[in-house]
Amino acid sequence: MALAPTSENGNADDRPRIDRPIVLVGLMGAGKSCVGRKLAESLALPFLDSDNEVEEAAGCEVRDIFEVYGEPAFRDCERRVIHRLLQAGPSIIATGGGAFMDPATREQVKSHAISVWLRADPEVLYQRTKRAKNRPLLANEDPLQTLKDLAEQRYPVYAEADITIDTGNEGLEKTLQKAIDALKESATSDKTS
Repeated sequence: MALAPTSENGNADDRPRIDRPIVLVGLMGAGKSCVGRKLAESLALPFLDSDNEVEEAAGCEVRDIFEVYGEPAFRDCERRVIHRLLQAGPSIIATGGGAFMDPATREQVKSHAISVWLRADPEVLYQRTKRAKNRPLLANEDPLQTLKDLAEQRYPVYAEADITIDTGNEGLEKTLQKAIDALKESATSDKTS
């Protein structure tokens, strides 16, 4: 990854130039889709959502795949879709919360993309997701405990991402700026390595 060149008017364009996909990972509610769309807009890259792409490939919604075929079938479809998305060139890819947990998917992401973990405490994630109807893993009596359990299982794996951004209770614009700054820093360290 390199910094973008000087623009035509002579001002340095300090946006990072992206030469491969940026894959956003994290638990549901971390902001992968919201931050991803804004990041794609800021970097003039296409935005891709792996859950939407899975739904398109399967011809039904994620929750229906879970209910009818089970989580293993969903993860298999998700793995194949993410593999395809990684071949599409520079883009911003928002993944489902469990995608990075799959060793084959994680290895593909590590080999072909820049991974960015959007991290937040389970209590914050609960506040963001408690009204959502499209979260099959939270369709139970204690969704907060489910998020805590998922965080305990998944955070050590998410920590393998190239970049970690704490989203906390900060707004979208502040998280977006953190992401851009982290990508710039990553580009600078790549140049000096």
